[in-house]
Amino acid sequence: MRILHVFKTYYPDSLGGVEQVIRQLGTATESMGIHNRIFTLSPGARLVPRMQDGPTEIIRVQTHVDVASTPMSFSALPAFRRAVKDVDLVQYHYPWPFGDLLHLAGRVKKPAVLTYHSDIVRQRLLMPFYRPVMRRFFAQLDAIVPTSPNYLQSSEVLRDYRDKATVIPIGLDEGCYPQPRADRLRYWAQEVGGDFMLFVGVLRYYKGLHILLDACANSSSRVVIVGAGPVEVSLKEQAEALGLKNVKFVGAVPDEDKVALLKLCRAVVFPSHLRSEAFGVTLLEGAMYGKPLISSEIGTGSSYVNIDGVTGIVVPPSDPSALRAAMRRLQDDDGLAQDMGRRARERFTRLFTAQQMAEAYVRLYEQVLNRKTIRQAA
Repeated sequence: MRILHVFKTYYPDSLGGVEQVIRQLGTATESMGIHNRIFTLSPGARLVPRMQDGPTEIIRVQTHVDVASTPMSFSALPAFRRAVKDVDLVQYHYPWPFGDLLHLAGRVKKPAVLTYHSDIVRQRLLMPFYRPVMRRFFAQLDAIVPTSPNYLQSSEVLRDYRDKATVIPIGLDEGCYPQPRADRLRYWAQEVGGDFMLFVGVLRYYKGLHILLDACANSSSRVVIVGAGPVEVSLKEQAEALGLKNVKFVGAVPDEDKVALLKLCRAVVFPSHLRSEAFGVTLLEGAMYGKPLISSEIGTGSSYVNIDGVTGIVVPPSDPSALRAAMRRLQDDDGLAQDMGRRARERFTRLFTAQQMAEAYVRLYEQVLNRKTIRQAA
């Protein structure tokens, strides 16, 4: 079975959570007879129009313009049509409004599945213009996949498409992560010490890192921030203005170093405060390594991964005082931190492995293709 994944960006141009999900899904389904390709835009596509990510082929088309976080290309449509011809099913990863347009303009007749990663949040003022396109696109989809029951229940958009919805949680394969060498563990132990709270992710507006920095003021909790992104400069300026000596920005790091930091940290802190954060792959990574979790209640999948009082602590969004208290609680209580970390690992193993995600998607692919075959034969 041949699947074409469609998303606005992919490795190595971007290292976000959706890209990680696509990579994990592609790797996990390969052993089940699924051959994956990725259709994406890239500012470097002219030089490198095709790449390989393990067994997965990446088809890259040149980005020409980026409006409201939506990269677009004037040359995408012919390449997209060619890519669709060679597959059995198209899987879109939402949101990417230009992907909607590609589907409609390309008059795609192949079965189509959409993984619904997030509502459109920041660009809501554009929704009256975009909504007719979105509705026409969604009407042609064979299935829509929210990544948590929380998001299915809370999304205003998804309420209209529950008859098409199949919830499949994101999963990770621990075997895909490198085991850090002893010298890297020693390096980071010397660089950042131990007993710290760890944030990992692209530094974007909805990650709530400005709230985390406010929480670090007048606090003994130490925080290490891994990642780079659009708000990096403003965050560093905020940390300097607050005089924070307990926060360390280490930038984007290779996977081996990320794993070393995950193993060394006391807890994973994830202060995202807007619904653009639909799940939180970093929370899954923390749970995978048996770490207690701190997150905000925003009605999304982050509170499906992190169960308050069980796997960690869930605080109100945009509340530095509550975030400060949560970090202090885990810092001061070794037994609580260890118990929550153990339960986080147990929940990960029960619900969030890449194998479970892959098996659920393969079942869905087969159902969609079988329904299409029956309709065509009728």
